[in-house]
Amino acid sequence: KDEEGKNIAKNISLFKKKKKDGKIVGRQVVYQPVPEASSRVFHGIMFDAGSTGTRIHIYKFIQKDPVELPVLDNEMYHAVKPGLSAYKDNPEEGGNTIRQLLKIAKKTVPEEEWRRTPVVLKATAGLRLLPEDKASALLKEVQEVFDESPFFVPNNSVSLMNGTNEGSLTLCFFSIGHLYSNTRRTVGILDLGGGSTQITFLPKSKKTIQSAPSNYIARFNLFNHTYQLYTHSYLGNGLYAARLATLGALGADGLDWKVFTSSCLPKKFREDVTFGGTTYKVSGIPDGYAGYKLCYYEVMKVIKGIVHQPYEVKGSSIFYAFSYYFDRAVESGLIDGSRGGAIEVRDFKKRAKEVCNKMTKYRAISPFLCMDMTYITCLLKEGFGFKENTVLQLAKKVNNVETSWALGATFDYFRNLNIH
Repeated sequence: KDEEGKNIAKNISLFKKKKKDGKIVGRQVVYQPVPEASSRVFHGIMFDAGSTGTRIHIYKFIQKDPVELPVLDNEMYHAVKPGLSAYKDNPEEGGNTIRQLLKIAKKTVPEEEWRRTPVVLKATAGLRLLPEDKASALLKEVQEVFDESPFFVPNNSVSLMNGTNEGSLTLCFFSIGHLYSNTRRTVGILDLGGGSTQITFLPKSKKTIQSAPSNYIARFNLFNHTYQLYTHSYLGNGLYAARLATLGALGADGLDWKVFTSSCLPKKFREDVTFGGTTYKVSGIPDGYAGYKLCYYEVMKVIKGIVHQPYEVKGSSIFYAFSYYFDRAVESGLIDGSRGGAIEVRDFKKRAKEVCNKMTKYRAISPFLCMDMTYITCLLKEGFGFKENTVLQLAKKVNNVETSWALGATFDYFRNLNIH
C-alpha cells in the first residue's frame, strides 16, 4: 500500500534471499502493480426543440470510478433555424432537420459507441403552443427519424417537456456549488426563450413555499437528498411570443390583411414576422407616438396579473440569467458578449429608455430592440417583482458548457438507463 493506504501491489511473494549462520539477512519482494481502474467513457445526445430553433447537444462523459458521478469532459453544440414548430404543416421537412443534425452526431461520437449512445429529443414552448394534432405529427416524425438512426433510442425518447421539468432540469444542470451554497442570499435561475420564460430557485424562506401556488413548488431528488424548488414556466411569455402579445397579434384572426401596430416599434417600420409557422404583418404607428413610456404601458398588459411574484425575490437575491436576457444585453451594449457579466435590474431599465427614445440609432441592430428591452424590464420588475438593485449574472456558458436544461436531462437519462 502507498502512504494513503491504497493498494498498489498484488501477488506479493516473500523469499528468503540469504542465510548466514542460520539467520535471514535479506528478503526479496516480488509483486505485480495493480492496474488502474479503466475510466469509462460514454456519450449522450440531447435535442432541444425550442420555438426559434432546434439545438443538438452531444456530450462526452468520463466516469473514473463506478461509485462516483460521471464528469462532463466535452460538449459539441450545433443549432438550426427555424424551430420544429415552423414545420407544423410539413412534418417530413421538420424530420429532415433532425437528420441533418444526426449527421453531426455520427461524426462526433465514435462508431463503436453508437449503439450505446442514447438519443433524446425534448420539445419546449414552440410545440406546446401548437394544436395538439400538429405537435403530435411532428413528434411522430422525429421518432421515426430516431428509429432509423444507429443510436440507442430509449423509451419515451421523443416528448413534449412541461414547464416544471424545464426549470428543474436547468437547476440540475447548473453548478451545484453555486446554487446550494451556504450564502444567505437567494440564488436562482432565469431563462427567457422564444415561447416561454422560466424561473427556478431554492427557497430559503417558508413564506415563499406557503404563499406560492401549489404547482409552483416541485420536489427534486438530487444526491440522496430531497429539495423543494420554486419553479415555473410561463408559456406565451417568451420573448417572441411576448412581441406578438404586445402587438395584439397572438391568437388574432384576419392575419391575411390585418396590420398590427405598436409604439415600441420605429414609426416607419413595417415587416412580415413569422413565429411558429404563422406570418404576421407588423409596423410602427406612422402618425402616432413612439417611446419608452407608451411602450411600457403596452407591455404591461402582457405581464400584469399573469406572472406570480415570489415572496423571496423582493429581498437580497442573485439570479443567473440566460438565453435572450443575455442576447439582448449584448446587443444593447450592457455587457461584452465574450465574457458576460453582472448587472442590476435597473441597468436593463436605463438602457431600455435609451433604446426606445433613440430608436433610429438602434434600428440597425434590431427594430424590436426597444420592445424587447422594455419587455425584459417589465417582466423583471412588474412581473417577478425584483428590486432595481437585484444582481443578474448574465452568461452564455458556464464552465464552457451551453447554459440550458439539456445537460441535466441527459444526465437524468443515464441515471435511469443501464447501457452496456
